Amino acid sequence: MKFFNRIKSAFYALTHDTTTISLLDERFWTQYGSIRNSKLSEVTYFTCLKTLSEAVAKLPLKMYQETPKGVSKAKNSALYNVLKVRPNKNMTATTFWATVVTVMYHYGNCYVYIARNKEPELLILDNRYMTVYDDNAKLIDDNGGVWYIYSEPVTGKVYKFSTDEILHFKTYMTFDGIMGLAVKDVLALTIDGAMDSQKFIKNLYETGLTGKVAVEYTADLNEELRKKLISTIETATSANSALTFIPIPAGMKLNPLNLKLTDAQFLELKKYTALQIAGAFGIKPNQLNDYEKSSYANSEAQQQAFLTDTMLVILKGLEEELASKLLTSEELQQGYFFKFNVDVVLRATFSQRMEGYAKARQNGWLSANDIRSKEDMPHISEDEGGNAYLINGNMIPLKVAMEGGNQKNVKTQK
Repeated sequence: MKFFNRIKSAFYALTHDTTTISLLDERFWTQYGSIRNSKLSEVTYFTCLKTLSEAVAKLPLKMYQETPKGVSKAKNSALYNVLKVRPNKNMTATTFWATVVTVMYHYGNCYVYIARNKEPELLILDNRYMTVYDDNAKLIDDNGGVWYIYSEPVTGKVYKFSTDEILHFKTYMTFDGIMGLAVKDVLALTIDGAMDSQKFIKNLYETGLTGKVAVEYTADLNEELRKKLISTIETATSANSALTFIPIPAGMKLNPLNLKLTDAQFLELKKYTALQIAGAFGIKPNQLNDYEKSSYANSEAQQQAFLTDTMLVILKGLEEELASKLLTSEELQQGYFFKFNVDVVLRATFSQRMEGYAKARQNGWLSANDIRSKEDMPHISEDEGGNAYLINGNMIPLKVAMEGGNQKNVKTQK
């Protein structure tokens, strides 16, 4: 309990700081899992993290129970609102899952402490202070297994957690099945190259879009005069300079060292690097605003491919980790499970939805109230046929059609 209170105090202190900071300031990311900003300044890497985290965060997560009568929401469970509304007092569900996915893909792993109190809470722990041990030699505990050693940054006290106390979300590029690999580590050279290209463009703007020059002179200048000459030329050619000409002493000549970006295929290489980074995350080109080879139909197919090829394995892993750590064996046997609603991503246009509902209604597998629930509309009464299932033809209730058929069979037999 003391550890839980210290964690809550740390979260409160971090989230109630009134100092104004930028998005790329390390202090901003510290309160959301201590993400350093070194790689985040690369626009493609940041966009990929943003796309993945938002893709998961916008999906509603709910707890269900599967029974012989069908699947229903487990609203009576204490975990239902924890996961659906507010996993902890400082985060909504949207913020929590966006943070989990961001930390998971930036570091390769995200650790969430399960506070099993009267009102359960899920608290994201700082990756910098967590060490994971696979205790095959049973040095930590006689039962062996995976253990999580957390050094609390506030007091310096060390805590030992079993695997049942920590939700360990990991990327699914792993060599041992325990620790996930971070994309920034696997593609370190590629991401560093992309950052260098951004620095090159930044320096180009700072120098007023002028290239480097070689200064030709015949006199013998000492070190101090050379520095003064270079400083004068740099000031005159900077982006902030109001000068329209470069003053140089008589007898000197400036020879530009021309390197055209088009000759170096700078833009093509930058696009290729961006696609390489995006491919490692499973992000499609149109999600990077690259529509060069995309049509409307192709973009729609890429969105579907993003869901099936990238999102489903992430969601499946999150659901499995939640079920294995948050549910008891009895609850699992009773059919309880967690599920993200991917219909939010697949939600069609109004006309497409109406066409699909009409077919489902006419073929007897959706009632009026089933459809109204999907559209967040109030139900209509039983007397008005809200729960009646209809079939095509005369559009009569399925039960009435079956009764009429039985009566007809009776008459025929007579």
